[in-house]
Amino acid sequence: MSVTVPPSGFDRELDATLALAFEKASALYRARGFQRRIGFGSRPALINVDLANAWTRPGNPFTCEGVDDRIIPGVQGLLAACRRNGHPVVHVTTCYQVTDRSNPLTDMGLWHDKIPIEVVAQSNPEIWAIDSRIEPIEGEQVLIKKRASAFHGTYLAGFLRAAGVDTILVTGVTASACVRETLCDGLADGFRTIAVKECIGDRVAGAVAWNLFDIDAKFADVESVERCVAYLDDVGHVPIAAE
Repeated sequence: MSVTVPPSGFDRELDATLALAFEKASALYRARGFQRRIGFGSRPALINVDLANAWTRPGNPFTCEGVDDRIIPGVQGLLAACRRNGHPVVHVTTCYQVTDRSNPLTDMGLWHDKIPIEVVAQSNPEIWAIDSRIEPIEGEQVLIKKRASAFHGTYLAGFLRAAGVDTILVTGVTASACVRETLCDGLADGFRTIAVKECIGDRVAGAVAWNLFDIDAKFADVESVERCVAYLDDVGHVPIAAE
């Protein structure tokens, strides 16, 4: 399957170069037994990673591309499917209590030495609130994380296991960091991992296409919104086999 989904505005020459690289890499991977299918399970949950204002609205250091025209509409479709079928939904965001970079007791750890995470201060809830276009409803979890992965140091795995979940559909930003780390840790924790390709974004040209290609080879199945919505609607009735 093709997992190259460059957001609007990406350079055509870069897209063509990546497509050629993926074609050659796919041949190598297939010959060595990579790109297997993990498939959908019987009890899904939707995990939306960092689809909060600091990432989805313009004018912030973390602002990502493709949010308005691609990610938000896709997530809205997934949310509707989850809500009409009673599937668990977890909205993940990131914020910090102590954003003084000189304070050794900050909950930012050392991450602030690489990126400007002090921007998402817990004292400014508007910036780390979930985007109102995909606002959580009663019964949906809002999980605050401190690191890239939604699993690292959080209750997510325990919550999912208690709910009987065996499959996670992951959306959000960024493909190269928090989404990727969440998928890797989700697989490591024993969940079937599905990356919803139209609903994953980043800030850097080529980052989405490259990471989805690599994720699909090693850590998750990259599937379309259409297929994921069909699965969410049908999972309680007719299982959908992996292709």
